[in-house]
Amino acid sequence: MLLELNISDFAIIDRLRLQLTHGFNALTGETGAGKSIIIDALGTLRGERADPAFVRAGADRARIEGVFSISDLPEIVPVLREYGLWEDEDETVILSREVSAGTGRSVARINGRAVNSSVLREVGSRLVDIHGQHEGLSLFNSRTHIDMVDRYGQLLPLRDRVAEQVAQLRRVLDELHQLRTAAARRAERIEELQLLLEDVKAAKLRPGEEQELLQERALVQNGARITDLVTTSYALLYAGNEGGKGVARPIVEAMGVVNDSLAELGRLDPVAQKLAEQSAELLYMLEDLTVNVRSYRDGMEFDTGRLDAIEDRLTLIREMQRKHRGTGEELIERAALAEAEIERLTHSAEHLASLEAQEQKLRTQVGRLAGELSHERRIVGDRLALAVVESMRDLAMGNVRFQVATERTPDPRGVPVAHAGTAATELVAFDKTGVDKVEFMLSPNPGEPLKPLAKIASGGESARLLLALKSILSKVDQVPTLIFDEVDVGVGGRAGHVVGEKLWGISAQHQVICITHLPQVAAFGDSHYAIAKQILGSAGAGDLRTRTNIHQLNHEQRVDEIAAMLDGVPISEHSRRSAQEMLQRAQMFKDRERSRQVPIEIMSSL
Repeated sequence: MLLELNISDFAIIDRLRLQLTHGFNALTGETGAGKSIIIDALGTLRGERADPAFVRAGADRARIEGVFSISDLPEIVPVLREYGLWEDEDETVILSREVSAGTGRSVARINGRAVNSSVLREVGSRLVDIHGQHEGLSLFNSRTHIDMVDRYGQLLPLRDRVAEQVAQLRRVLDELHQLRTAAARRAERIEELQLLLEDVKAAKLRPGEEQELLQERALVQNGARITDLVTTSYALLYAGNEGGKGVARPIVEAMGVVNDSLAELGRLDPVAQKLAEQSAELLYMLEDLTVNVRSYRDGMEFDTGRLDAIEDRLTLIREMQRKHRGTGEELIERAALAEAEIERLTHSAEHLASLEAQEQKLRTQVGRLAGELSHERRIVGDRLALAVVESMRDLAMGNVRFQVATERTPDPRGVPVAHAGTAATELVAFDKTGVDKVEFMLSPNPGEPLKPLAKIASGGESARLLLALKSILSKVDQVPTLIFDEVDVGVGGRAGHVVGEKLWGISAQHQVICITHLPQVAAFGDSHYAIAKQILGSAGAGDLRTRTNIHQLNHEQRVDEIAAMLDGVPISEHSRRSAQEMLQRAQMFKDRERSRQVPIEIMSSL
């Protein structure tokens, strides 16, 4: 419930603090005093559009803060925890919002932490609900009617089961759409992969083969030159002559002479020993080089006939690279993965069949559950219609006819739903709420046909219909604070007294805050607040300012306020007596209903 509301620099309100109580809080005051401005401030606080025109003239920004008790609203805790706005053991939630002049930029906070407007709306809508004469035209929006029926009949658990099955069906349908859309491309891809796999297997490609072939081709093409270079080198080292002693000539022989000379020099002069060692090492290297050159020469083999085979192989490899757009190594790697992809794509046909079976199963389940829900809705709708008619008769609409119309739309792509009392089924459109379109139909006068509310209900009729529905639905409505802004418009006399009864009845389950012009309604308030306009400054000085004040009334002040609402001012003794009698009748009614311990909204629905 709303414990406290603080408003500053909002329209004609400079500073206002309103502390509220449980039960029925009645707000009264003269026209233009700022009653509806308080509703605008609450709407802004719960996430409605921030209008810079709301900022008081001369102020930089407007600020609204609401302190809410959530001790009786455990359902909101998971929402707060999801956004990191919940501290264990907290029993209050503080919503605040600042609106800047000019730009209209707003900053919203919950428990001191900045939040975006969507989070503010989500939390705010769970804490307080605002109902005006037109209630944002929500009664005229047929999409809201199905929610009212389901809440009244406590059908939301069954509807949640339908929504869960519908969500599963939607996921299967989406996957089926993707698979079917990709079917042609899948066949092309399988053909492409199979061709790659066959080509790579037929060609017997090896990693690094192309580079090896290029090197081999270079050797064959340069065979004559290689032979000449090796022969010349070996001749210089070995003089092309292998004598009986096996001693290399002439370079190796010359180096041997040098080596012998330096060896003797090293023996004669220790200083030259280093030269002898270098000479011996060089000789060994020359001898080793000679052996290696001879080995290379003996191993040379240049088959010019091989050149054609190399060229043919390279041509094949390059044709495959162009055809399949990749290097040899890439083609080998892709071929290795192709088999697995072909397997997966081939099995997708099996997966498609499996999904189609799931689709049919889910369609049957959705149709069965939605059919059950539809059947229950029709029963609940009839019960709700009777309760609304009875309640509206109390509100001076005795000739009204009200009906909850429930219809289905045939759809060849829908789900199968059984006809009532038969085994026959019909394919009908569906969504997460089931298979029904629910709309409230009204005939306010005898002889008039039932028509949708948007086409027939006047402002006063819609206000009374809203009140009738709220009095019936209040027990299943989870929002703790309900605000009614002039829902008594067009109502007077005895009907006004009934409006007060019903608003007080709603307060058995909710905190009710009601702005009213009717003394009969105000008399039912458990707490009564008067809103007054105060003019400050002087016209001569050019500093006139308007301020809105609000204060809670005691019993004597309530008598005066209701008397003024009855006959205006100055207040006569007759109007005071009438006001006292009105308060006494209201109190007697409340005492009687409390003693019965039966909430009035349930009585209205019987």
